[in-house]
Amino acid sequence: MCNTDKSNKIVHSTAFPFLETKKRIAILLDCYLEKSKKSELKVLKQEQPEYIAEKLQLNSILKNGFQNLDNLEKFVNNYLKHTNHLRSPKYMGHQVAVPQDLSGIPDWIHGTINNPSSLYEMGPAGATLEGFMINWMLSKLNWFKGNDLCDFDNHQNNGSGILTHGGSVANLTALSAARASIAPNAWTEGNPNDLVVIGPASAHYSISRSLSIMGMGKNAFIPVPVDSNEIILTCHLETILKDIKGENKRVMAVVANACATSSGLFDPIEEMAEFCVKNDLWFHVDGAHGAAALLSENEKQKVAGIEKADSIIWDAHKMLQVPALCTAVLFKNQEHQWNNFKQKGSYVFHEYEVVGMDSMPFTVECTKSALGTKLFWSFALKGEKAMTQFIEKSFQKARDLYKYLSSLDDFYCPYPPESNILCFQFRPNQLSNQNQLALRYELINSGEFYITSCEFQEKRFLRTVLLNPETNKKDFIELAKTITKIGIKIISDQKEK
Repeated sequence: MCNTDKSNKIVHSTAFPFLETKKRIAILLDCYLEKSKKSELKVLKQEQPEYIAEKLQLNSILKNGFQNLDNLEKFVNNYLKHTNHLRSPKYMGHQVAVPQDLSGIPDWIHGTINNPSSLYEMGPAGATLEGFMINWMLSKLNWFKGNDLCDFDNHQNNGSGILTHGGSVANLTALSAARASIAPNAWTEGNPNDLVVIGPASAHYSISRSLSIMGMGKNAFIPVPVDSNEIILTCHLETILKDIKGENKRVMAVVANACATSSGLFDPIEEMAEFCVKNDLWFHVDGAHGAAALLSENEKQKVAGIEKADSIIWDAHKMLQVPALCTAVLFKNQEHQWNNFKQKGSYVFHEYEVVGMDSMPFTVECTKSALGTKLFWSFALKGEKAMTQFIEKSFQKARDLYKYLSSLDDFYCPYPPESNILCFQFRPNQLSNQNQLALRYELINSGEFYITSCEFQEKRFLRTVLLNPETNKKDFIELAKTITKIGIKIISDQKEK
């Protein structure tokens, strides 16, 4: 609550004055960012949850609330101490954006005004920004037919799309639309028992999960053989399709990786697109990570043919520096979005023309945050050219790391990277899969670096995702030295046993 005095100056009556609270939190965050960037803090210092709960005084605060501003500030300070410091140059971990310093402002605004953007009348500004950024994404695929990105009319042959909270929801939405296309009565009558989806054996787990959620079952996914780098072998597509038809089944969709989550390598999208066009099959591209290559003239050949897809998902919270979560699901034909969810709700779905555009009828989520604002803000801070340069530099860093590790006798890299993801092993002739994993945990528990791990080629690999603009060659050298030190210790301990 607030009122004004005779000079019209705003006077707050709350125990936590808005501007003073914001100032204190901003100072803490600024210090957090600076120390992270300078590697003055361990990337990750994991403590037991009971210890963190005690430090945060959870029981007391839940019962009594923050007693004063100092108490609130102490809570935030302790919270920040027990986080993963993504802004450290030594963070080379999961596919989670290292956002720009001011990227959190849209979340602050949304948390204050709480305007869901799925209904235009509940959040006009947020809904407008979502429509604008969807048009921008469609334009990168040549699916936008308007003359201006601020044109929100439904033009003939126009594409369409919505923003969702994450790639799993986006893949579910796209596959649901594919089902609506081949089996329009499935929404009311249930699934026909003859539908399957085919794609590389390395497809993201959310594909099979979506099929199970949709009631088709995990076994409705038919994996296509992949090569030694887990890239789909398109030479098997015709044979598999013939076998499926021989079993009196129908292909609901063909799925491509752009790029694979584990390796960062791209399926041959152009070849898969031609196969789908030839056989009149729905083509879905999981571009959660790699669709960002569309922004770069130097990298976009890796997604050549992507504009021939029927649906695409594109995570902004990976390569577009947007805080999690923010994913676009895009359709080449806008009618596929319109015909996806056939449901009525008189309190939200209106039969008469309304101002603006509602995304609620087309999404799994009923209430969602202003995702378009987060996505737009990420570009607004530095501009589209800077974003393109960030993507290109991230891809280049993976090539630099590959070149450096390949020059060292103790490291094995199974492939040259195609994105900003690289898998590698330390002395694979001496360290087992379990040892490689143990090496990773000792590394992150030291707090010196944060990397991930994955199974690739049926072996355990160490894995880096280079998303931090501060990471450089010096960090690569230190990473190799630290891994070598830990790896040699593991080998020595094995010999002693």
